[in-house]
Amino acid sequence: MRELLLNEEIYTRVVEELMAGAERFLWIVTADIKDLHVVRGRRAVPLLSVLADLVESGVGVRLIHAKEPGPRFREDFDRFPVLVESDLFERALCPRVHTKAVIADGRRAFVGSPNLTGAGMGAKHADKRNFEAGFLTDEREDVKRLMDWTDELFLGEFCGRCRLRDRCPDPLDGEA
Repeated sequence: MRELLLNEEIYTRVVEELMAGAERFLWIVTADIKDLHVVRGRRAVPLLSVLADLVESGVGVRLIHAKEPGPRFREDFDRFPVLVESDLFERALCPRVHTKAVIADGRRAFVGSPNLTGAGMGAKHADKRNFEAGFLTDEREDVKRLMDWTDELFLGEFCGRCRLRDRCPDPLDGEA
């Protein structure tokens, strides 16, 4: 299956279904990350609340992003100590990341244009959100290639030859 998702379809299929439905692990790669909120019942909660719930239920969450999150995201982050304390939550910063991808359980993946923001993922009002597109897939080879590449990125395989290393705040290969 390869399904084209546009605008608010991204929020429904990726945020509400793919991310929230992860059972073993969830990997997220994004250039920009902001205070994205997810509808839960009659109110909206920070995506970090959803990620914290996943971690508390035993789901490993890996988040790779290119720049420091905005101030509201950082304030929300501090409200979920499990994201700091649990080995199931891993976060890495790589200034070269421009990819936007979500992988759930090694079975399904989304690759597209939106950053992990409300405007990007389609969570904002239709007159305020970005125009975004991407593909959701369960094609085994596509998911495997994306997972392999994401794992190499997270483990710092590209750091040694990176020409931006001198500007990197925390090289992923652990070498300063």
